[in-house]
Amino acid sequence: MPLPTGRPLRVGVQLPEVERIVRWPEYVAMARAAEDAGFDTLWLGDHLLYRYADGSTRGPWEVWTMLSALAASTSRIRLGPLVASAAFHAPAMLAKLAATVDEVSGGRLVLGLGAGWNETEFRAFGFPFDHRISRFEEAFRIVRTLLHDGAIDFDGRFFQARNCVLLPPSSRPGGPPLMVGSIGPRMLEITLPHVQSWNVWYADTDNSPAGLEPHLRLVDDVCRRVGRDPAEVERTAAVLVRLPGGTGRVMGNTTQAAIPPIQGDARAIATRLLEYAELGVAEVQLVVDPITVESIMSLAPVLTELDRL
Repeated sequence: MPLPTGRPLRVGVQLPEVERIVRWPEYVAMARAAEDAGFDTLWLGDHLLYRYADGSTRGPWEVWTMLSALAASTSRIRLGPLVASAAFHAPAMLAKLAATVDEVSGGRLVLGLGAGWNETEFRAFGFPFDHRISRFEEAFRIVRTLLHDGAIDFDGRFFQARNCVLLPPSSRPGGPPLMVGSIGPRMLEITLPHVQSWNVWYADTDNSPAGLEPHLRLVDDVCRRVGRDPAEVERTAAVLVRLPGGTGRVMGNTTQAAIPPIQGDARAIATRLLEYAELGVAEVQLVVDPITVESIMSLAPVLTELDRL
C-alpha cells in the first residue's frame, strides 16, 4: 500500500475489543473520527470469548459483520482484521467473507490472517485446537487461491474445497492484499512466500523498536530461505500508546503492567513512531489507551507532526 504524501509510515488505529461493551453507534463514531483525523487504517481484533483467572468472561462482536458495517460507513480509510483466525470459519467461507467486505469497502480491505491462540474460545465455540498450524496451512492455501485465482479444487487432511468457485469475482485483480500476524518460524515459512505484509503485536516486541529488530531479522531470514525477496514484504507493528486517563487496555492475555507504553505530547509520540519508520516499518497500528472517540481525535496532532518530520 502506498504511503501518504509526506508521512514516513502509515498509521492505523485498533478499535475496542473487550475493554468494555461498546455498541454500534460508538464504533461507527470512532471509525469516522479516525478517518477525519487522518489515520490511514482501521483494525478490529478477531476473537470470540476470553476467560480470566477470577472466573469473569468478556467477548467482542463478530469481526466480519462489524467490518462490513464499518466499510459501508466510511469512504477512504483502509480496514481489516488484526488478525482474522483462519480456524473460525471453513476456509472457502472465510474467502467469501473477505471478498464481500472488500466489495462493500470499494477495495479497502487488508486481510490479516493468523492461526489463533486462545484455547478458551476454540473450546467454547467448538473449533478444534489441535494441529493448529497444519490446519492453518491448508486453510491459507484455500483462502489465498480463491481470492487470487477465483477457483480451487482441494482435498486435504483437514479441509476440502472441491471444485469451489468464488463468485462474484473480486473487483481487484488478485483480491485483497494478505497480511500474516505471527512470529512463529513455521507460520512464516508457510505465509511469507505469498503475503504482502507481516505484523507483530506490541507485547512481542516489548513495545519498542529495539525489541522489534530481532523479529525483523527473522522475517528477512525466512524470506531468503523460502526464496522471497525480503523487500517485497512490508513490515507492520502494533504499538501501545497511552494518553491521559489511560489505565491499561483489558484484552485477552494482557500483560500491559510490564510493557512500557509510548506517551507524551504529540511531538514526543511522533518522534517515537519515526523510530519504527527508520527500521523500515511501513505501518504502525496504534493500540490506544484509553480508546474513545475523543482519544482518537486527540491523536490528530501526532499525524500532523509525522507529516512534518
